[in-house]
Amino acid sequence: MSQLQMVVIDADESSRSNVIRLIEEIGFVELIGDFENMLTAYDVIMQARPPLVFFDLTENIDLALDTIEKITSIHKNIFIIAASESVEADLVIQSMRCGAREFLVKPVAKDDMQRALKKARNAMRQDQDTSEGKIFSVFSNKGGIGKTTLATNLALQLTELTGEKVCLIDLNLQMGDIATFLDINPSFDIAYVITHLSRLDESFLHSSLEKYKDKDLFILADPPDIEQAEEISSDDISTLLTFLKSMFGYIIIDTSSSFDVKTLTCLDVSDYIFLVLMVNLPSIRNCQKCLSLFKRLEYDEDKIRLIVNRYVEDDEITTEDVEEALTHEIYWKIPNSYFAVMSSINKGIPISELDTDSDISRNFIRLAEKLSGISSNLAGEEEDDEGFLSKLDLEPVLEKLREMNLPIVNKFLNQQEQ
Repeated sequence: MSQLQMVVIDADESSRSNVIRLIEEIGFVELIGDFENMLTAYDVIMQARPPLVFFDLTENIDLALDTIEKITSIHKNIFIIAASESVEADLVIQSMRCGAREFLVKPVAKDDMQRALKKARNAMRQDQDTSEGKIFSVFSNKGGIGKTTLATNLALQLTELTGEKVCLIDLNLQMGDIATFLDINPSFDIAYVITHLSRLDESFLHSSLEKYKDKDLFILADPPDIEQAEEISSDDISTLLTFLKSMFGYIIIDTSSSFDVKTLTCLDVSDYIFLVLMVNLPSIRNCQKCLSLFKRLEYDEDKIRLIVNRYVEDDEITTEDVEEALTHEIYWKIPNSYFAVMSSINKGIPISELDTDSDISRNFIRLAEKLSGISSNLAGEEEDDEGFLSKLDLEPVLEKLREMNLPIVNKFLNQQEQ
């Protein structure tokens, strides 16, 4: 966790200076403002929203308590440390009821301040841990473009990399393939869960989701019968996704390729939409239609992440051409590994498990790194490989080649020296 920002409010200058000195000594807190006037401080807190506030209760106690209550009613997770020369039980209880989460006696000792700040830091971590998960929807308005491959492999890599629980949902309700791609036979499916929405709680959902091997990857498969898909409404999907966000760090959705109301509901609530395309004219034109619709739906531009699948360097149409045609930056490129992908699909084994060291497997790891902000040791391994080659002493080899005095070798060596 980076440094916590803090505001100090204390009408007594020497006391305020003491608190500032202690904060600087402790080290993991950044002071962004110190004030003697609580009303001036209030305006700063409303704008800057610091996670930490030190609040003196020695003077104007009633106004101070009212201000604390107002701040905490607006910013639920703010950590307020109240302090006073008085240690009367009534004052301590009142400050806690108004929203303060720690109470210190003035003059504040370093150990007490350090203990309070560590408590605040732990509380911030817990708040982050209980924050809602992110929804990533994988979409294309054309089938056969690699949506399901991206969804399944990305979900698995996010689980492996972050250690968080990930939910993979097949919302291609009539033609879903996730169960086939992962070679699983789920006991339950999304139609079953939707039918029992009145029972929706964490225990019920965990028992209804299919866990993938020993991983923290949980799959919600498409219904086995097309008729069941028709009975699922957009409201049902919205309710389900809202609940899943409280249970999982990431929710990856493999959508259908149509712009029906169910798919649009899913795209509406998504944090990111991964719009998958290939570098050919039909795919680019289809992508233009999607982007045009997303613009009319007033989706934020950053919400749309273009992912080029089956990317080949030095292709006739360059990625720069694609970006110019779509007026949208390409977020990620997945290399063309047709035979590896087809082998993975036919065997029902994710690429990362079938061939860990393949380029496409490493590509999915890097994509998971970019999305989660967590680094694997992959970059380090590649640096080590590069470092190994750089350490090779090639001079004896070059000398032997010179001694051979072959015209084609001499020409090559002269070009390298130039």
